[in-house]
Amino acid sequence: MDHGEMELPLDCLISIFSLLWEQDLMSVSSVCKWHEAAESPWLWRQMCLHRWGFCNLGQLLSDSECCTWKRYYIRRSRLESNMKSGRTGGDYTCNSLRGHNGRIVGFSYLVGNSSIQDSWNTSPVVCSASSDGTVKAWDIHKGVNLWSSSSQNPLTSMFTDPQQCVVGASDNTGTIKVWKGQTGEELASYSSASSQSTLLSFSTEGNSFVLVGTALGSLLALSSPLLSEVSRHVVCDSFKLNVLLSSPDNKWILAASKESSDLSPKVFWSQSVCCPVKDEDAACMNLPVSGCSAAVFFPSQPSRLAVIHSEGLSRRALTVFDLIMKKSKYKEELLAQQVESFQLELNQRHSDVSVHAKGNSTILVTNGSDLNVYNLKGALISTFKDHLQPIISLCVDNFRVVTASRDLSLRVLTWRNDKEKGLTLESQYQLLGGSHTMSRGFTQVACDYASIVASVESVQGKDSLKAYVFNS
Repeated sequence: MDHGEMELPLDCLISIFSLLWEQDLMSVSSVCKWHEAAESPWLWRQMCLHRWGFCNLGQLLSDSECCTWKRYYIRRSRLESNMKSGRTGGDYTCNSLRGHNGRIVGFSYLVGNSSIQDSWNTSPVVCSASSDGTVKAWDIHKGVNLWSSSSQNPLTSMFTDPQQCVVGASDNTGTIKVWKGQTGEELASYSSASSQSTLLSFSTEGNSFVLVGTALGSLLALSSPLLSEVSRHVVCDSFKLNVLLSSPDNKWILAASKESSDLSPKVFWSQSVCCPVKDEDAACMNLPVSGCSAAVFFPSQPSRLAVIHSEGLSRRALTVFDLIMKKSKYKEELLAQQVESFQLELNQRHSDVSVHAKGNSTILVTNGSDLNVYNLKGALISTFKDHLQPIISLCVDNFRVVTASRDLSLRVLTWRNDKEKGLTLESQYQLLGGSHTMSRGFTQVACDYASIVASVESVQGKDSLKAYVFNS
């Protein structure tokens, strides 16, 4: 049907169909008056783009039975409804992933569901590393272990590289190993001689790397998956380099230590780290702040960086910088232009703090058991007091925020636009992780578009994962 022949204006039709629930959308096709409109691929496409401007056109332009705009709209609407309501027994299934005989030191998605693709038929794969010396891969839909590495020295950190489909981990002797994500076959090994390493998977210009922060303050760049050393840089001599971040566009790398309130965080131009030029120093600069408790790049403005740092003897502040690469005839110079800075009223009993960002101006900060939402000017938009014990971890995406706490609960909040406050959060429901007689609480949380995974610390020392998979 040519949309020019429709009796109702486009905006009116989209509004009418967008307000209908799934069952109405399915039954409306049987009504003769609406039959043509209800089956028009053009209308469903407009409705998808009207509601989700980032829809993957390449995957959805097909008129095949398995992939149409109508199927996408109905399925995605159902999934988002289930993710927002979180009703036990109807909106999601929960799988317990057990098999480690030690503490889980990290986990992450190797294969996940994206919010911009109709890829929900893909079964997400999560990899975990443990102090028992093993790395394991899990199918979180089926709740089964896909493979496990051979046991070795206790592991201390891990990473996944979805682009190369590999997973890597470091042990307490500084040995870093990489395995194939599909099979668990060992691919490479490298000795960093660091008992504690911070690992970050990184890609630029089509090449993959592993960034390593050592216990003595050096930043190493290794090729992935072969683990050959590309470059080495001293960031904070004799202090553990335990903050590593890359910007969303992979142009910037932040390296810092939480161990000293006097050391300034350092920002690198990624090309100079991953593609070094012989006899030239890496392009980098120290940010004009002292210490680094936490930091984050803004998703919608990749060169914008927020840092929580020391201010005075006992206070902490949050400062936002815009990073600039200034090129002259003879050299490239990094500049950090301060955008805003404001003090944080933090609970001094809890030293751990984390910061996340949404868009280019919304900032989330954990404060003990509270979650605070600020705008770029430092105005406190809202505070959520959903937990009884400190928030240990949180994940943020375009649809929701999930907080994990030692009280053995996850709290799910969804984004909404407030006429007065602008972008803010709305608390929805909690997910429980079990009994405190068996567990000490959640230690980490991660999510893809259709699932949530969290690690649970066991009283008996055998940690597990909880996977909450939402129905679509």
